[in-house]
Formats: sequence, C-alpha cells, structure tokens
Amino acid sequence: MKKIETKIVINAPIDFVWNALMDFENHPNWNPFIKHISGNTSKNSKLQVHISPDGNKLFKFNPVVISNQPPFEFKWLGKFLVKGLFDGEHYFMLNKMNEKETLLTHGENFSGIFIYLSSNMLKDTEKGFEKMNIALKKYCERQFLNE
Repeated sequence: MKKIETKIVINAPIDFVWNALMDFENHPNWNPFIKHISGNTSKNSKLQVHISPDGNKLFKFNPVVISNQPPFEFKWLGKFLVKGLFDGEHYFMLNKMNEKETLLTHGENFSGIFIYLSSNMLKDTEKGFEKMNIALKKYCERQFLNE
C-alpha cells in the first residue's frame, strides 16, 4: 500500500469549507485537480470524476462513495479496470480548529499490483492534491470574507 496525505489550514468555518467541497457543480470554477465531479453523495452511490493530476492528461473514473459524514469526512473508492489492479481510497477529512479555522486533510490510500509501477503518477497526484488544497483555501477564504 502507498499513501499520499496533504494538509492545509483554511481560514473559514468547517461548514463553509464542507459546503464548498460538496458543491460539485462549482468545482470547475476553482479546482485545478478535479475538473468534473457529479453524482449522488450517499454511501454506495457512484460518482463521475474527471481529474487532471499534472494539468494535462484527463483521467475519468466512476468511484463508489464509501463514507459521507457531514461536515467531517467524505471518501470514495476507485479502481482501474478491475478491483486489485490499482485501487484508490480517496478522502477529505475536515477538523474544526476553532470557529473560523478548518484543517483539511486530503489524501488517498493506493493498493493493487500496479502501485509499484506508478511512482511518477503518484508524484503528480500529490502535486495535484496540493494545488487543489491551495485553490480551495483561496476560494473559501475569498467567499467567506465577502459574506
């Protein structure tokens, strides 16, 4: 198993950050990593996700929601072709630091026989997570200040 985990403090309340993260229709307006996301967010539902880890290639997949616990945790499980080749459990966890600060933990646990052949892709993915985190921070802080 390989793991990518990134963290960022966002100067906005946890509910505000959660709502921005779950507003799938608005992701294309601020998110440089997830170019499209749609679908039902309830457990066991399928999503349609298009990501661009390096800003060039677009990957499309249909992960299954495995956890939705507002405003604290959202997870999905994706796979490449069939389960066991290259699987990823993607997660967003929010922790309330105080009334106006939220800690976002954004990561993915990878498993499967292809994870050892994909080190460059994992590096691009980590950079994509970091870019998304920064963009979410800027978006939330700008929107929160304008409320």
